[in-house]
Amino acid sequence: MKSQSLKIIISGGGTGGHIFPALAIADALKARKSETEILFIGAQGRMEMERVPKAGYPIKGLWISGFQRSFSFTNLLFPFKLIHSLLTAYKVIKTFKPDVVIGVGGYASGPTLRVAVQLSIPTLIQEQNSFPGITNRILGKKVNRICVAYDNMEKWFPAERTVLTGNPLRKASVDVTGKRLEAISYFNLNEEHPVVLIIGGSQGALAINKALVAKMNELQSQPLQLIWQTGSTFLKTANEQIVSNGLSTKIKALAFIDRMDLAYSVADLIVSRAGAMSIAEISYVAKPAILIPLPSAAEDHQTKNAMRLVEKNAARQIRNENASEQLIPQIIDTLNDTAACNEMRKNIKRFAQPEATNLIVDELLKLAQS
Repeated sequence: MKSQSLKIIISGGGTGGHIFPALAIADALKARKSETEILFIGAQGRMEMERVPKAGYPIKGLWISGFQRSFSFTNLLFPFKLIHSLLTAYKVIKTFKPDVVIGVGGYASGPTLRVAVQLSIPTLIQEQNSFPGITNRILGKKVNRICVAYDNMEKWFPAERTVLTGNPLRKASVDVTGKRLEAISYFNLNEEHPVVLIIGGSQGALAINKALVAKMNELQSQPLQLIWQTGSTFLKTANEQIVSNGLSTKIKALAFIDRMDLAYSVADLIVSRAGAMSIAEISYVAKPAILIPLPSAAEDHQTKNAMRLVEKNAARQIRNENASEQLIPQIIDTLNDTAACNEMRKNIKRFAQPEATNLIVDELLKLAQS
């Protein structure tokens, strides 16, 4: 290695689907080599600028955002933001002198990896999805290693540099063993009633939120409880609907769930989008799930993600446009079908990739040694 103490830059973010894999890699690396110095590079104003320091890691922000496909005046700023971000990334990398630079996707990942490649610093991409974004498809031809979560990714990336690892999970989020009673106390739940966990992603999912509101009154007679991650913008509406339907003792609405380990541990059923990271976590904790794929995801990859599980009787699926009509009845029907829930628990566990994070760290250390 170049030095006794490793120095690693991890870049990317924008959503929990990018941030939490990045933190999982950082945590696993620190567990393996405690003296490692890790610096994050994110996008100014995005959630990584809050979440990463909260997890105990330093972060630098780039003035960067996405290019809107429809006409937008903000696109006029994009060339200036890109140049500014490339210069900032160059200064950060030259100052920090990393042994390896990792990109996990998101706005900041592109400029950071581009500079690292130009400076001949070893680089690694962690691609969570079966359909990679355009930035990773471009950079995949230049970086040293691409760690992927799905088979047959050679159509996007050079086969000789692509390694199937799975998606990295933060242990703190999926370590559910023996935590049910703690979770019941934490969320103030009734121990005797089943619990449904609603997670539309780190910022909530409007279609799922509206689907719950649409037939919320049907929950009044049901002996079940909901932990509902609404996202910050829908929390007020959610609480108003909960109160007006007299469901304050049955539904716990939260903008964001900090203790996902407790939420997963107490959940008897999970309702979720079908993003790669959500499926990886649900598979690891082995819970029955109703998946509602985001139809606007690139190449409709969330539907493909969901169908991989549905075809193996490992989850159920509702189309986004049918959610308002079907979600509440499907929740009730699934909870009442004990045999189906047991079958889903058994089958979804087969999709878990518990060694993913360690495999990625292995690849990272190989690059550092080279």
